[in-house]
Amino acid sequence: LKLAIIGQSLFGQEVYTNLRKQGHKVVGVFTVPDKDGKADPLATVAEKDGTPVFKFPRWRVKGKPIPEVVEAYKAVGAELNVMPFCSQFIPMNVIDNPKHGSIIYHPSILPLHRGASAINWTLIEGDKKAGFTIFWADDGLDTGPILLQRECAVEPNDTVDTLYNRFLFPEGIKAMVESVQLIADGKAPRIPQTEEGASYEGIQKKSNAKVDLAQSAEAIHNWIRGHDKVPGAWTVIGDKTVTLYGSSMLGGSVPDGQPLEIDGASQPGQVTKNGLVLYGTDGKALLVKSLQFEDGKMIPASKYFDSGESSTVELTDEEKKMAEEIRSIWKGILSNVPAVQDTTDFFKSGAASMDVVRLVEEVKQKCAGVQLQNEDVYMASTFQDFIQMFVRRFRGEDQEEELVIDYATKDVNNMTVKMPYQCFINGQFEDAENGKAYDTINPTDGSVICKVSYASVGDVDRAVAAAKEAYENGPWGKMNPRDRGSLLYKVADLMEEHQEELATIESMDSGAVYTLALKTHVGMSIQTFRYFAGWCDKIQGKTIPINQARPNRNLTFTKKEPLGVCAIVIPWNYPLMMLAWKSAACLAAGNTLVLKPAQVTPLTALKFAELSVKAGIPKGVINILPGSGGMVGQRLSDHPDVRKLGFTGSTPIGKQIMKSCALSNLKKVSLELGGKSPLIIFSDCDLDKAVRMGMSSVYFNKGENCIAAGRLFVEESIHDEYISRVVEEIKKMKIGDPLDRSTDHGPQNHKAHLDKLLEYCDIGVKEGATLVYGGRQVDRPGFFMEPTVFTGVEDHMFMAKEESFGPVMVVSKFKDGDVDGVLKRANDTEYGLASGVFTRDINKAMYVSEQLEAGTVFVNTYNKTDVASPFGGFKQSGFGKDLGEDALMEYLKTKAVTVEY
Repeated sequence: LKLAIIGQSLFGQEVYTNLRKQGHKVVGVFTVPDKDGKADPLATVAEKDGTPVFKFPRWRVKGKPIPEVVEAYKAVGAELNVMPFCSQFIPMNVIDNPKHGSIIYHPSILPLHRGASAINWTLIEGDKKAGFTIFWADDGLDTGPILLQRECAVEPNDTVDTLYNRFLFPEGIKAMVESVQLIADGKAPRIPQTEEGASYEGIQKKSNAKVDLAQSAEAIHNWIRGHDKVPGAWTVIGDKTVTLYGSSMLGGSVPDGQPLEIDGASQPGQVTKNGLVLYGTDGKALLVKSLQFEDGKMIPASKYFDSGESSTVELTDEEKKMAEEIRSIWKGILSNVPAVQDTTDFFKSGAASMDVVRLVEEVKQKCAGVQLQNEDVYMASTFQDFIQMFVRRFRGEDQEEELVIDYATKDVNNMTVKMPYQCFINGQFEDAENGKAYDTINPTDGSVICKVSYASVGDVDRAVAAAKEAYENGPWGKMNPRDRGSLLYKVADLMEEHQEELATIESMDSGAVYTLALKTHVGMSIQTFRYFAGWCDKIQGKTIPINQARPNRNLTFTKKEPLGVCAIVIPWNYPLMMLAWKSAACLAAGNTLVLKPAQVTPLTALKFAELSVKAGIPKGVINILPGSGGMVGQRLSDHPDVRKLGFTGSTPIGKQIMKSCALSNLKKVSLELGGKSPLIIFSDCDLDKAVRMGMSSVYFNKGENCIAAGRLFVEESIHDEYISRVVEEIKKMKIGDPLDRSTDHGPQNHKAHLDKLLEYCDIGVKEGATLVYGGRQVDRPGFFMEPTVFTGVEDHMFMAKEESFGPVMVVSKFKDGDVDGVLKRANDTEYGLASGVFTRDINKAMYVSEQLEAGTVFVNTYNKTDVASPFGGFKQSGFGKDLGEDALMEYLKTKAVTVEY
């Protein structure tokens, strides 16, 4: 179909992209004007594709269509208007103009909650179901016939964001594409909307968002979460207006806290260590996590009263009496034990999970007001540890040490980013042992972001000791795998909560374009932690039948166990994502870790350390050491207490690491090293896609991409056209500030790398390759390089064999029909990380994918990695896998147990 897309936002962009992938022709995009010089995402992607884009500030004046606007629209000749997210009033002579009319996306199950704030009202009203409707536009307000609807359950603590991210956004895009296809196939229904159950609620304003506290707890909770972020539900505490965020219903009893008088509340709230507890008129309670004051300052609700905390473990007489009463409870449960000593271990004395429940409930019954959970018993299994834990809980003390962070701050990207810059060892940020620090540089302009601690060998030893202690004696090693998974889910949630800040830091420190940093650097990191969090309680061994030695029988089974302390050394091209790929699998398997970020990009790793503490990861489990590879990386390779080292980087350094790991203690190693990934483009390919994806295979993340296509082989009959179209597209790319949302191509990571790339191009020219485009530094501050194209690259040349790791497209042609010949050339490399092929011939695609010697083969796509798909190379690109179940196995050991009976 010929489509007009009328709308805006990332949602509109994704609908546009996916409709084009389905083969529909977009004849025009109608969106909002640029704001502050920045185009809407829908306009940005359409302009790149060469699709006509119209940016009308309005379609009507005083209710009447603007003739020149309507005429410009009619000129594109659309057969269907698709309106994925449209904030403008569109005249009916535009709505009805195409032969198929217009379809619109609406985030509610129409007819309920018509209007712009529909999803907010779904939550405010406490609906148990949410969803969206694709409907045929008419002259009413959301009253047209229904084409398609999708529903999802509303979870008790859902917010607008969680519903949007989990369902409305991804499923809405699919449904829009499906609806267009139904229309194209002549199968689209038109189901009249009923007036029964129809509603319309207005857009909420701050003035109307005050919480009515004289109602049930659930109604208060729904009001707060329905107004989350915008405009924010508020109340009056003292004489101050305070906005409430992060509401959740409380089940069970409420933790002790300080009372807080709140205007209009049926009873005082309570400031507890978990947040602010509010009570409804029904006596039930809800918890509010964060408070924001009129000056914009936001604090954890638990910190409303800045009270001190005691670390005393000396027991008072009353507490000693309680301890003896608890000892009698233990004795009643552990009837087989002659006497309960301070060293008596609850589980080693024969207690089981049901006994844990009994112990907790008996202690709570005997000592009213003390909050205990079953997990507390597992964490403090000896009587002495249990009593110390109980006393702290009885006193209302928070056992967690306050995390002290000396931030470096920057006002950038419309926010204030707060960046830890010290070593992170045993749950605390601290200066390097020798006091040394170095500058980390912003590649956009060469300025200093901040000084960062420069870890020493002594810091490595302390970090490894902390990780070993946490593994052998801390709560991490004793923790139930499912609870370990819960903590990793919390890490992912906090990363998502701070995703804009993380992406901004990543963009400043590494030069990544902000939009890519948000989607890939940070977005995939979040997905990776969620994926491996789900694996924690699914790590299983197996039973194995073996020969029986009569008259006895044998049972043989295997157990998958963590390795212990693991070292992780990551590169500078995807600082946070490489951390996530390795750390998430390592932690899910139950190990502890010491991680060395790349010296030039340490900041997101240190921010991650801060978030891990907030998530509740015990101290010593994660340690982060910025510094040099020659010092920190080498010491980790040599350290006798490190049992595994995971490395991503260059092949020469990988060889040195492997040698050191072997000589030290034969520690396990996984290596993801260099690449020279071939991409073969046959003349029978979809040329539009091959151009687009071929460019992405080289220029994605400024070419600083381990699986980047290091060499393109293009079939002779399409070679010249292919190059011509690539150069044409390069000229449209915007090179500039990575924080500018319209930028396509940011700076190279650091100056030394830029210099190396320029030298790489000089060598290519000297050896006789043809420099078609680029090859130079951009004339502006910072480390920017032009996207570059070389053709006529022969097999013996330097650039045919060596990786550039930058935005340099290296192209060689091959004779038409010479499949085996080009395969031989593609495989003529010591690297084997990734590869690709573009062809419409499925037989050819399968044959080539079988013959290519690489850990990943992309067919008619490129750069499509997923957290569930294993990633790693062959030959001198290394061994071992990141991502997927295979990655988990890299951080586990197999123990075989044989029992004779």
